[in-house]
Amino acid sequence: MVGDAHLKELGEILKARRAELSPRTVGLPDSGGRRVPGLRREEVALLASISTDYYTRLEQGRIQPSGSVLATLAHVLRLSDCQRDHLFALVGRQRARHRRPAAQKAHPQLLRLLDDLTVSPGVVIGRRMDILAWNPLAIALFTDFAKVPESRRNCVRILFTDPSMRTLYADWRAVARDCVSHLRVEAAKHPEDPQLISLVGELSVEDSDFGRWWGSRHSPSRRAGVKRFHHPVVGELVLDWDTLVCGGDPDQELVVWTAEPGTPSYDGLRALVSRAPGRPRFHGWSGP
Repeated sequence: MVGDAHLKELGEILKARRAELSPRTVGLPDSGGRRVPGLRREEVALLASISTDYYTRLEQGRIQPSGSVLATLAHVLRLSDCQRDHLFALVGRQRARHRRPAAQKAHPQLLRLLDDLTVSPGVVIGRRMDILAWNPLAIALFTDFAKVPESRRNCVRILFTDPSMRTLYADWRAVARDCVSHLRVEAAKHPEDPQLISLVGELSVEDSDFGRWWGSRHSPSRRAGVKRFHHPVVGELVLDWDTLVCGGDPDQELVVWTAEPGTPSYDGLRALVSRAPGRPRFHGWSGP
């Protein structure tokens, strides 16, 4: 059992470090008007994906954090390796040393499957819900992903920052909330991923819905279902979607949208074929 003195010291370190950082240091806008320098408790809590009440109790030395929460806070507060080791020692834990993940590219098996989809949009999703590959119909249905900078080619970021997505999906809010839940699952698997933490911080500041949903306990999204679209060219589409997890790399999955032959939605997809590029376009993710 960790002693009260150690928990109190932990809280004091968190509080002192929070006071040393400016909003811009952690990627937040500085609106001014702060009575005291540094970050607010609610800002640290938001970036760390925990409640403000939970973080407040940590600073007060009243609770012992889990290893994953401590690792995330250490990253959010930009602590050095020595400072991180000290925090973990205070709570009687040894910090796990995570190797920098290798650059992720779409798995060849998923690319072959994607290449065989002729009347179905498909995309390959990787860590952080980054978009690793897509086929011509995915471009015709959603957007030309090749025109999106690699560092911003992410499902959740596009969903929240591209205005056309809000009109494309018939129920954008439900889709967006499910994506936030899915991203929270990713955060649990990779708590020290700096790009994921940065993505959450960016979207939490830019979109109030994202921030509210990120802090909620909405159940994780399903792996299949039905999506309704208001496509600007072919009109209403009701598409089934399904997910295939890659056996060779569980951090990748192929998402496919289909329609039953003979339905208006199937005819709509066939109409999109004529508007799709002449050949598949794939792109391996080159980020960390």
